[in-house]
Amino acid sequence: QVQLVESGGGLLQPGGSLRLSCVASGSIFSVDTMGWYRQTPGKQRELLAVITSGGSTNYADSVKGRFTISRDNAKNMVYLQMNSLRPEDTAVYFCNAALKVSGMMPFTLYWGQGTQVIVSS
Repeated sequence: QVQLVESGGGLLQPGGSLRLSCVASGSIFSVDTMGWYRQTPGKQRELLAVITSGGSTNYADSVKGRFTISRDNAKNMVYLQMNSLRPEDTAVYFCNAALKVSGMMPFTLYWGQGTQVIVSS
């Protein structure tokens, strides 16, 4: 069974930095686009950043210039470096990945369970 697990969340003050990690494990044939999302109570999940297998990135306006997404294809990992954090960045952060479990299967989107980030003074 494929699993994505996030780590690195925590409590910090405004202006601080945090680096989130996500690893995909299990029987994985290939991984295409990976991304980071966040969700707060009562709101829809928000797309923050995506990165293709080739390293091309896209960011939401709310995090552009502050967050950086990166990946390690050999380790099936994706990272989110978060700088200049604000209270409104408080949320549960999720990683996802479009991957194949075999060469004959289509790409399927998998999600992690989330890691909490709290930005408060």
